[in-house]
Amino acid sequence: MRKFIQKQLAGHARRKILVQKPVVVAVTGSVGKSSAKQAMGAVLARKFKVGANEKNYNNEVGLPLTILRLPAGRRSYWKWLKILARAWWKSGRTEADYPQLLILEMAADHPGDIAYLTDIAPPDIAVVTAIGESHVENFGSIANVAKEKQVLVQRLGRDGVAILNHDDELVWAMREKTKAKVMSYGFHEEADVRAVEVSMHYDVESEDGCGLRLKIAAGGSTIPVFLPKVLGRHAAYAALAATAVGLAKGMNLVEIAEGLRAYEPPPGRTRCLAGIKRTLLIDDTYNASPRSTKAALAILRDLPADGERQRIAALGDMLELGTLSVSGHEEVGREAAGVGLDLLVLVGERMGDAQSAALAAGFPADRLVHFSTTEEAGRFVQEKMKKGDIILIKGSRGMHMDKVTKELMAEPLRAAELLVEAHE
Repeated sequence: MRKFIQKQLAGHARRKILVQKPVVVAVTGSVGKSSAKQAMGAVLARKFKVGANEKNYNNEVGLPLTILRLPAGRRSYWKWLKILARAWWKSGRTEADYPQLLILEMAADHPGDIAYLTDIAPPDIAVVTAIGESHVENFGSIANVAKEKQVLVQRLGRDGVAILNHDDELVWAMREKTKAKVMSYGFHEEADVRAVEVSMHYDVESEDGCGLRLKIAAGGSTIPVFLPKVLGRHAAYAALAATAVGLAKGMNLVEIAEGLRAYEPPPGRTRCLAGIKRTLLIDDTYNASPRSTKAALAILRDLPADGERQRIAALGDMLELGTLSVSGHEEVGREAAGVGLDLLVLVGERMGDAQSAALAAGFPADRLVHFSTTEEAGRFVQEKMKKGDIILIKGSRGMHMDKVTKELMAEPLRAAELLVEAHE
């Protein structure tokens, strides 16, 4: 039944694209897709009518539903049959309020996924964020992950635009795989859209006092930008990708900066939240890989020092790493040992490898604890945290580290609004 639903939805969505002819901005990568999509939406909405994936509608079922602007039927076959009937009816008709641009996040869990999704919605603009260890278990190697992601730029026509992260070697190499125009973004001095003078600001009294300040340089001009409620140098990439897309669509830097003021980071992506005891939480619980976990730990390392303030990291297992699991967790353990943590809390069986590596790298044993469950970890951190502390919470989605966040947040009644589980 699932295959039948999938096939029908794909056909109807493909037809809808042909009928409505929206500009398709497709986004893929191992990390940063949702943040980039969110930033692009904020920017492009200044000038265009924009649609985008909601929640995690980025796969073979979710993407057609996004295009058709229909909800999911969950586990009810009757609901799915009604959805298919509506999809058939909508697919052949133009809708006056249909988006001029569709920003479509395209996930790749298995080989062939990007080809399948781009058959449904051929991209006019293709954005590749970064390549990492996510889903290596299904692809065999990071090189194979990159090979899958590059299909997105290969599917562009000559009049398309490939927007590539200049700082990621595997992504930047994709410029050789497309006949489309190439634009680059990043911190690299040769990037077309470049971040300069990046700094983090935070206030443990209010999540609204947190954010990232940077200047974006492009085409000989520079403009200041503030990204609210998010920390980490890597968060700048979302703004840079959005700027590149805005420029590709004829917007100027002033319009783009105004759009970025409305940027709202997705739940679970290095998002600032107010914690109990007047603390600051950095909620990064959407997913985790060695690359993204090290980037999150760098936030704690780079924050201004304060002798009274503890820096605490609660890290859960990183899943779907395949043969890279042991080395990846060891890599994170060594990184954690060198960022100046006052307390390191590890959760899950695989984090045993991180524990061994952290201790071997000199991290004090009396400041490291290892738990089997998120519930134990949450209670422990709650006991140890005190006023002014900054706590990073991160782990793969399957570890449900957002339960730790909920245990520590000052407004748990807003969990459905602010945490990742309610948005899936």
